[in-house]
Amino acid sequence: MKNLLTDIAGVRVGHADDATVASGVTAILFDTPAVAAMDIRGGGPGTRESALLDPVNTVERIDAIALAGGSAFGLEAGGGVQAWLAEHGRGFRIRDAVIPIVPGAICFDLLNGGDKNWGRYAPYRELGYVAAAAASTSFALGSVGAGLGATTANFKGGVGSASATTPDGVKVAALAVVNAVGSVTVGDGPWFWAAPFEVDGEFGSRGWPEAFTPSMHAMRIKGGPAATAVENTTLAVVVTDAILTKSQAKRLAMMAQTGFARAIYPVHAPLDGDIVFAAATCEKPVDPLVGLTELGMLAGNAMARAIARGVFAAKALPFPDALPAWKDRF
Repeated sequence: MKNLLTDIAGVRVGHADDATVASGVTAILFDTPAVAAMDIRGGGPGTRESALLDPVNTVERIDAIALAGGSAFGLEAGGGVQAWLAEHGRGFRIRDAVIPIVPGAICFDLLNGGDKNWGRYAPYRELGYVAAAAASTSFALGSVGAGLGATTANFKGGVGSASATTPDGVKVAALAVVNAVGSVTVGDGPWFWAAPFEVDGEFGSRGWPEAFTPSMHAMRIKGGPAATAVENTTLAVVVTDAILTKSQAKRLAMMAQTGFARAIYPVHAPLDGDIVFAAATCEKPVDPLVGLTELGMLAGNAMARAIARGVFAAKALPFPDALPAWKDRF
C-alpha cells in the first residue's frame, strides 16, 4: 500500500501541466472499464459526461476520468484523454465503432497569476493527452497536474491521495484536487480539520489545537464577500476493488462526500463546485448493506486525508502575491 489511488489494482494516474499557464490536467485511467457514478454537492460545478453517470442511464462503465484546471476551458482535457484511449483501441463498442468513455470535471484557476493568454485554443486537450500517456501506478502529490494552480482560502492547494482497507480485505482509495473556497486548516494555524483521521503522520502530525476559539470558527473564504461561484471547487475520485452496481457506486460517492465536510470549512457552498466520482473495478464481493456502509465510511475518511495531503504537499506558485504553501509557514 502506497497510500495512493493506485493501491487499487488496475488504476493508473498521470499528470501534465504548464508552469507558465500555472494549470494542468490529471488523468485517472482504468486498465479495464470500471462501474462508475458521481455525486455533486457544490453550487457551481463544471462537468463532462455527468448525465451518463446517472444510475438510470445505459452505459455502466467508464475508461478514464479527466480532472483539469482552466474552468470551462479545461473540459477539453477529456478529449485529449479520449484521443489517447482511442489510439489504443479502448472504449465502449457499438459494432465497429469504439468510443472511449471519459467523464471529467474542472476547477477555476484562471486568476492565480499564470499567463492565460494562450491564443485561439486552450492547452487542455493536449495536456489531457500527455497526462493519459504518462499514467502509471506512481504519481506525485501537491502542485502538479490539475492541482498545479489550485488554491484554498489561506494556503496553496493541490493534489492529494490516500487509501484504506476493510477488515475483509476490500480496498478503497481517494484522490482530491483541492481548490476549495474555504480553508483546510483550523484558522490560520498548522492544524488540519482532518486531523482525527490522519494515518502515520501523512500530513504533519499536528493534531488539533488545545482549544477552539471563536476566530477559528470564523468563515474564511476566497475573496470574502466578493467570492464568485466559478472560483472554487474540490474535485475528487474514490475507487474501490469491490463488486458494485452503478447505484451502489452512487451511494459510495455520496458517503465519500462526508470526507469533504471533515476536511474543509466551510464546504458545499454556493461558491463551490464540489464533485466526487466513484468507480469500482469489481474484483471482490462486498455485503450490500453492512459491507457497503463500512466501505463508505472508510471512503469518507480517506477523502478527508487526501484533501489534507493535497494542501500539505503543495508548493507556492512563483508569482507576486501568491498564496503561501503550508510548508512555507510551518
